Amino acid sequence: MPQTVRISTFTLESGTTLREVPVAYQTWGTLNAAGDNAVLVCHALTGRPDVTDWWDGLLGPNRALNPTEDFVVCLNVPGSPYGSVSPVTRNPATDNPYGADFPAFSIRDTVALHRRVLDKLGVQQVACAIGGSMGGMQVLEWAFETTAGGAPFVRALVPVAVGGRHTAWQIGWGETQRQAIYADPKWRDGRYPPDDPPTQGLATARMMAMVSYRSHASFDGRFGRDVMPEKEGMPYAVESYLRHHGEKLVGRFDPNCYVHLTQQMDTHDVARDRGDYEAVLSTIEQPTLVVGIDSDVLYPLSEQRELATHLPRATLDVLSAPHGHDTFLIELDALNDLVSTWRTTVQPVAT
Repeated sequence: MPQTVRISTFTLESGTTLREVPVAYQTWGTLNAAGDNAVLVCHALTGRPDVTDWWDGLLGPNRALNPTEDFVVCLNVPGSPYGSVSPVTRNPATDNPYGADFPAFSIRDTVALHRRVLDKLGVQQVACAIGGSMGGMQVLEWAFETTAGGAPFVRALVPVAVGGRHTAWQIGWGETQRQAIYADPKWRDGRYPPDDPPTQGLATARMMAMVSYRSHASFDGRFGRDVMPEKEGMPYAVESYLRHHGEKLVGRFDPNCYVHLTQQMDTHDVARDRGDYEAVLSTIEQPTLVVGIDSDVLYPLSEQRELATHLPRATLDVLSAPHGHDTFLIELDALNDLVSTWRTTVQPVAT
């Protein structure tokens, strides 16, 4: 079950300071006496801190995330509605939910806040950090965290289906989804009552996202031009699929949270204020398994190849499947095999 740690004060990159900051997390396995067997799992945009909800095939004895050896930790990102500080959590200054007043977090803010939690849990060093999509952004940012002695805090990295910075292509996809939410009359500049949110806007945003998460081959092979004669209006099968996923997200997510999280993703750039992009990548000394997907149209394989070219100790592996970006949530056996094999052969960076 998820647990919660409260950080008394936390200051964002913007200079805003928050008080009584909750961070939800879940763990599997036991932290060893040295505090260095933690494996950090970073979740994606709408994910929960329960790894079994989306990466069950990677978690278990003799799997990539092995609780008999690893202390597996997944921390909920700020901005998410699943327990960490977000638009739906209480603002101690007003005793009401933050709502539209929730401050902007960057990917670096998320990592800094999560580092505070790991410190509280007694983690001295992370053996490996792994995550896909938005989770992969966090993994790459963790590369720059150090111990008190100056050694890398995270000893090995596995970014999946992500690049080293959000490009105009990805920013554009996120902005179109936000505009769908803003166009809903119930948006009210984010100051909507909890019992009357802009559900149509959120559903439409999710439908847009689902198109970007799949591929031409995936949609054509699964749906073609099939129709659903048993449903009102006889929609095409792909229309029914997209509407279903839009309605499904509305039942479990908050529109303000969706806006804030997609904006947080747009801040992703490992080189920001650090120097030239390629030069910054070359300073990442940890062994890194870069996982790409050959059908990913949202974070194309060229971005993972770029990472593998400039990270000094990188290995590139490719998941070959027609599912698009979501392949890392579908082909779990293949991903588990890649990560498990790599973890048994790689030599982590020195402590």
